[in-house]
Amino acid sequence: MPPDLKIRNLSDRPLKLVLVEHFDPVHEGGFQFRNVTTSFVHVTNSIGLTNATTRRDVPQISPDTQPFENRELSIDLPPFSVTQTDIKPVIRNDKERLRLTFEAESGGRYRMYTPVPTKESHALETLSENPDMHFTGIYLPQDSYVALFESSDLDRWMDKLNDNVPIGALSIPGTHNSPTCHNAPPSVRCQAVSPLEQLQNGVRFFDIRVQVPEPFDGGSDKLVLVHSVFPISLTGNRYFRDLYNECRRFLDEHPSETLIMSIKREGSGKGTDEQLSRVLKDHYTNPDQWWTRPWLPRLGEARGKIVLVRRFNLEEGLKHEWDDKGWGIDGAVWADNTPNATCPSGDLVVQDFYEVAEQASIDTKVQYVRDHMERSGTCDFNLDDPNARIPLYINFLSASNFWKVNTWPEKIAAKVNPATVAHLCTKHMLEDDGNLKPGDWCTGILVCDWVGLDGDWDLVRSVVGINAKLPKR
Repeated sequence: MPPDLKIRNLSDRPLKLVLVEHFDPVHEGGFQFRNVTTSFVHVTNSIGLTNATTRRDVPQISPDTQPFENRELSIDLPPFSVTQTDIKPVIRNDKERLRLTFEAESGGRYRMYTPVPTKESHALETLSENPDMHFTGIYLPQDSYVALFESSDLDRWMDKLNDNVPIGALSIPGTHNSPTCHNAPPSVRCQAVSPLEQLQNGVRFFDIRVQVPEPFDGGSDKLVLVHSVFPISLTGNRYFRDLYNECRRFLDEHPSETLIMSIKREGSGKGTDEQLSRVLKDHYTNPDQWWTRPWLPRLGEARGKIVLVRRFNLEEGLKHEWDDKGWGIDGAVWADNTPNATCPSGDLVVQDFYEVAEQASIDTKVQYVRDHMERSGTCDFNLDDPNARIPLYINFLSASNFWKVNTWPEKIAAKVNPATVAHLCTKHMLEDDGNLKPGDWCTGILVCDWVGLDGDWDLVRSVVGINAKLPKR
């Protein structure tokens, strides 16, 4: 029998649980299949065999279905608190459904089903007209645990935050090898959906790898998108120019947002870092659309701009930009395959342990991810201090082993992503005794593979939700 229900309110709004309803299982022959519990399937596509993480289907509760038991309650759920209840998640059948109704201080009511199809778990059903708030609910069935997050419009979630917040204090969803969503070998492809769809759903950090064409022509802006030495698509080269134009259109339409873009030179050619720096300077960056200063901005300074994190060395002339301080946030050097390292600039603290030799070592990766989130969360800042400096905690959830099918990117993500969601829901910034840890709770930048697969944005939504701790405009 699962434990009694525990509810964590991770929003800054007081909530109240007012109604619990239990429904019998729906006969499985009479419903349309939808997505829910994690399982593994193998999908054969045009490039061969790849593993896809999908969600098993559960029946929908018809609007006219009556619960076999209901219970009116008045359980307070204070902001950023964990509340243990005496509610049984199941009463007589482990496949029955539970419906929870919450009430906000403003009087708005919200409803959540457990378990729920992925697309419905994005936001609690609103029972009031024109609600002033929206919420996301995530249910962890093994722990009988409900986590509630404030849901901003994910395409403009930064809009409500105070301009003076350092970007290092933000909880930011990111993607690893962000444009690798095309048909490609499973060891190369890292993403389920396009960069634009990632942006629309809240991702604000892109990890980009480019190859400088040969022979080098300083007058050309053609940078080829790659993953290590491989092109990212089997149907022809994809170019940074097209990706950049898409990012710019998004930011022009969403001026409250910023995009942190890490750019690294890879590929099989003999192009140099210095050549890459010149192409970016001459053909892409300008002060109105990029933040290329060699220090981290506050959110207000970065709105509508791309913040450059450079993982490449500079040609001599660019070393003298910005009063001889350099150009771009310096990430040219960090310790390889590291669980925790600070770049020489002091602006980046990185967890990038990626050499996962066996399935068993994925557990080590998961622990490194958790540890780095907690390091980031204990940072604190004074909103009125213009010199407040918080580095970017960059936390790679990605890892792979090219030679082992079970450790290709999607297989790793199938374990690391849900483990990270579970940590954010149940453990993030909590002491072992349940007391809250001090700090701004920032997760740092979580750099993920395979988010958005089958409409599953729980990881991104939970990261964005943590920003409820930050000051508003």
